[in-house]
Amino acid sequence: MMRKSEYALWALLVLAVLAAGSTMVSLARSQSASAANSEIYRQLDLFGEVLERVRSDYVEKPEDAKLIEAAINGMLTALDPHSSYLNPKHFRDMQVQTRGEFGGLGIEVTMENGVVKVVSPIDDTPASKAGLMSGDLITHLDKEQILGLTLQEAVEKMRGPVNSPITLTIVRKGVDDPFDVKVTRDVIHINPVKYNAEGDDVGYIRVTTFNEQTTANLQKAIDDLKQQLGPKLKGYVIDLRNNPGGLLDQAISVSDAFLDEGAIVLTRGRNLEETQRSNARPGDITDGQKLVVLINGGSASASEIVAGALQDHHRATIVGTRSFGKGSVQTIIPLGSNGALRLTTARYYTPSGRSIQAKGIEPEAVVEEELPEDLKAKADLQNTKGEANLRGHLKGEGEDESAKGDDEESGSSSYVAPEKDKDTQLQYALDLLRGIKSVDTETKKKVEAN
Repeated sequence: MMRKSEYALWALLVLAVLAAGSTMVSLARSQSASAANSEIYRQLDLFGEVLERVRSDYVEKPEDAKLIEAAINGMLTALDPHSSYLNPKHFRDMQVQTRGEFGGLGIEVTMENGVVKVVSPIDDTPASKAGLMSGDLITHLDKEQILGLTLQEAVEKMRGPVNSPITLTIVRKGVDDPFDVKVTRDVIHINPVKYNAEGDDVGYIRVTTFNEQTTANLQKAIDDLKQQLGPKLKGYVIDLRNNPGGLLDQAISVSDAFLDEGAIVLTRGRNLEETQRSNARPGDITDGQKLVVLINGGSASASEIVAGALQDHHRATIVGTRSFGKGSVQTIIPLGSNGALRLTTARYYTPSGRSIQAKGIEPEAVVEEELPEDLKAKADLQNTKGEANLRGHLKGEGEDESAKGDDEESGSSSYVAPEKDKDTQLQYALDLLRGIKSVDTETKKKVEAN
């Protein structure tokens, strides 16, 4: 056993060594941080030099605000297809849109290879009535080429006064030549939930988008269908086909409406402490009635959260084709009077821990929509490229970094027959609820949420 004097001496030596080690670690970290800061400042100096050269030597005098906005957007769009800068006007427009009413044509769009791509036309809007389809590429607006514009600039050009016309030049798979479509702008009122009784025993509910009104309108639809069908009610078809998504909190509350317990969605950010879990509260607004959820290649984001949660909890049978595969969360970060930043801040996961980023949701019952005779020779007409095919997309877990996107990992047919009696997927769902068809899900264990 050590004497006290010897113990004190060794203790001092150990503390000195630890302090020295701590100082060296702190110094190394400080040097590392300093080197990183030095590099970013060097890059900013380069940016400043280029900016000044453009301002002084460009053939025409540029607008400083436009130069900075374009630079910010260039930085963000280089991250992934869903991050962007919203100037004050675009930020106001986005806020109006999420409330369920905005001005425009009525299409959800993204940018692909320098042109605007239609993700989905919104029902009962000028774009839908004009015949625009998921997967259409818009190359010109009023004969002016889109190439070179940002997505925000293209969207801005498509917006305008109510009743004013705009001509879109469309490139469509299966159609040899580009063609023009004239669309008249209107105020777009988004009714996110439409419903009706199918026969006297099934409730049909179509959710077109997830805005601030979705959950309330869903509750109203369920209440009305319960009253209308009474004891004959056998279940509900929840149609999420060609639903491009929307607000995360609405996806959570819609899922919660059908679940009594367990996780709904997990979101994981860059750091472990940013992981969040949303849980269902007791209470199923359908009183446990059977559910069939329809999805296809145009079902994205919030739609996939709902489908994934109900699938993992064995609460619904998923019917249709593989979904789009957008498994990332964008946070809107206000910048005071300078607009806002739309930044991808997290991936989301289904209750079982599945990431659907660049993969999509696979239905239990894969049912391809039957194409009309005039489209059967052009079967790829309605094939929607999924998240995995978007340039610069956030890589999915396990996705090969060197993959070129030649083999689709998400997205599928987005064709939906306009007549319900010819809607193969809907008819299959109705047969499931009525017991005419069945899907073997007995071997699939109910997910224990992480």
